[in-house]
Amino acid sequence: MTTSQLKTEANVSFEFVRSLAAELSAGKVDLPSFPEIAVRVRRVLSDPKSSLDQVVRVVGSEPSLAARLVRISNSASLNRSGKVVGDLRTAINRIGYNMVRSASMAFAMAQIRSANKLVGLEQYLADLWQRSMVTAAFAFVLARSGSPVNPDEAMLGGMMHGIGKLYVLTRATRHPELFADRDTLDGIIRDWHASIGKAILENWEFSEQMAEAIGQQEDANREDEGDGPAAPDLRDVIAIAVVMAAHTPDSPPLAELLSGLSSARRLGLNEAKIQVVAQECTVEIAALTDALGS
Repeated sequence: MTTSQLKTEANVSFEFVRSLAAELSAGKVDLPSFPEIAVRVRRVLSDPKSSLDQVVRVVGSEPSLAARLVRISNSASLNRSGKVVGDLRTAINRIGYNMVRSASMAFAMAQIRSANKLVGLEQYLADLWQRSMVTAAFAFVLARSGSPVNPDEAMLGGMMHGIGKLYVLTRATRHPELFADRDTLDGIIRDWHASIGKAILENWEFSEQMAEAIGQQEDANREDEGDGPAAPDLRDVIAIAVVMAAHTPDSPPLAELLSGLSSARRLGLNEAKIQVVAQECTVEIAALTDALGS
């Protein structure tokens, strides 16, 4: 590779990072061509005055999403009674609003993944989706294992943890040169995705707690706040879920990776509990994939 080529690639990377910084600074961070149905579902669910009838009308306006919610309500993980649901209202009552949020986001991400302008990103997007499912499963299990965090909220946070990565990928399609050097693009994603993800959730009017958890997802060693030991919160659950989801057979044992991390301490994770969480997560990944789709 010539010196001029190296300079050109460096310039492209610099300009791309500068544009990300400008968008973040201006508060103009949002996903391009994000399906309108997901936006409308988010709005109706974020309004405390919304009735079930309103939620049903909004979701029912997108037949594919409505059908997915009915299917989810009849999945093995949520239909413990074995009674089959056939209408949208009963399905939403059974699965709850947090699962409706998760399903609408999964639906939207599937639509984005299939967009023509993202041709060539299929492997990136497939990897991101799979990692999101694994992180969501770990977050769900961690939250319900003796923590005060709502497991459904934790699952949604886990699923949304990579939304900043998705944003960077969609913006990077304007600069195809970046895809010639995966290390450079991976570095940009690694450095920017958490802060961008937080900004997106703030724009979408998610709770401050959720936005903070996404923004601090790589800070598993956050110190206790205030006097005395703090109770675990969503930030701890998402941070540890991210670490656990990234674990590979070639990595050191999970107990070793988590040892000394303040978020793991707050969650009461010891070697025995880590093993239980990992085992339960295998079941939850299968259930989430079955419910939300691959």
